[in-house]
Amino acid sequence: MDDIAQESSSSVTSQVGAQCPVEHTAWSRQKTATISDPPTAVDGPSGPPIERDARGVWHVRGFQEARTILRSDATRQAGFGADQMEQLSGFLKPSILFQEGPTHHQQRKQTARFFTPKTVDTNYRQLMEQFTEELISELQQTGKADLSDMGFKLAVRVAAQIVGLTNSRNARMHKRLNAFFTYSVSAELPNWHPKKLMVPFIIIRCQSSFYLNDVRPAIRARRQKPQDDLISYMLTQNARNRDIHIECVIYAAAGMVTTREFINVAAWHFLEHPTLRARYLAAPEAERYLILEEILRMEPVAGHLYRRAVKDFTIESGDTSVTIAKGDRIHLHTYAINTDPKVVVEHPRAICPDRELQAERVSASLMSFGDGDHRCAGMYVAIQESDIFLRHLLALENLRIQQPPHLSWNETTTGYEVSNFIVTLA
Repeated sequence: MDDIAQESSSSVTSQVGAQCPVEHTAWSRQKTATISDPPTAVDGPSGPPIERDARGVWHVRGFQEARTILRSDATRQAGFGADQMEQLSGFLKPSILFQEGPTHHQQRKQTARFFTPKTVDTNYRQLMEQFTEELISELQQTGKADLSDMGFKLAVRVAAQIVGLTNSRNARMHKRLNAFFTYSVSAELPNWHPKKLMVPFIIIRCQSSFYLNDVRPAIRARRQKPQDDLISYMLTQNARNRDIHIECVIYAAAGMVTTREFINVAAWHFLEHPTLRARYLAAPEAERYLILEEILRMEPVAGHLYRRAVKDFTIESGDTSVTIAKGDRIHLHTYAINTDPKVVVEHPRAICPDRELQAERVSASLMSFGDGDHRCAGMYVAIQESDIFLRHLLALENLRIQQPPHLSWNETTTGYEVSNFIVTLA
């Protein structure tokens, strides 16, 4: 997959022809950006490539600027609750998401084998195919289903296999995780409101349920009989139960929740674009992957990334140099970065399967999987899993949307949520 991603910007046109089959109408445009980073114009820039606001926070919207920052050793993770995790560093071993430097590199090197294209294809393709067929069979029997529920069941099943969460007390792990990741209260409510006061207790309850029903049984089983999965690996590193629990939560967010959202938003586009749907179904695997990455470029699941400078450093932005000081917070706007007109050029906020990106060695999805040391390790899992499910789903001739999905925002994953997406075969 890395080879495909690196070559995509120069090879898409030669692989699939020069003419984009999708009319750039309202149907082909972004669906999710309005709840994250509303664009200032239909196809215009969202703002300066990089600027510092009155609070001292740097806002990054340019692709080259973002890539430089994410690949720099002068920054560290500042999103996904990094500050809170740092406060707990004496109690918890830092998760791979928050590790930096040699420690992080070593962990990535040791766990990379679980996510290589060959491993995913060899170890998990059959599982993906089998469970997808089960889900499609259920849809055919009932004639109607909620795609957000179908996508989450698939994502949980696959990620659980990779992580090692396969010894749960019952089959409701997807419901326990969904309760945790989708729970939210309105930001408009005052801090003293009962719903806000209850948040810590609800989070503890959800976390405890996940640990007791899913994580602890998996740890016990692997202490007796290790498997080829992440929990077994962590046990060889003498990880404590609480550290394994946190790692499982991180992988649940990264591998389950985000994959579900992408599957749903991609299905939404295909079901509203008969021509694109037909082309996708007729295309070979490499081309299908590029189409999926183009949709993900336009609809990145992680809408915002955050970093903090650990030392002064300077980056180039156009004809100027910008110096970011130690301690400064950096806010990277993924939607704007993925639609940078210098890289995407024409119709940046519309699907164009034959797009030729103006950047060297760049993934077709641009920054949707991040970049640098913290680039998403499960990139190939997500694309292959989505492709298998969507290929089976979209092959159902009478499939149509009965109820368009509801869009909301998830502060935990800094991304959109697609829910109540009802499809029917009637």
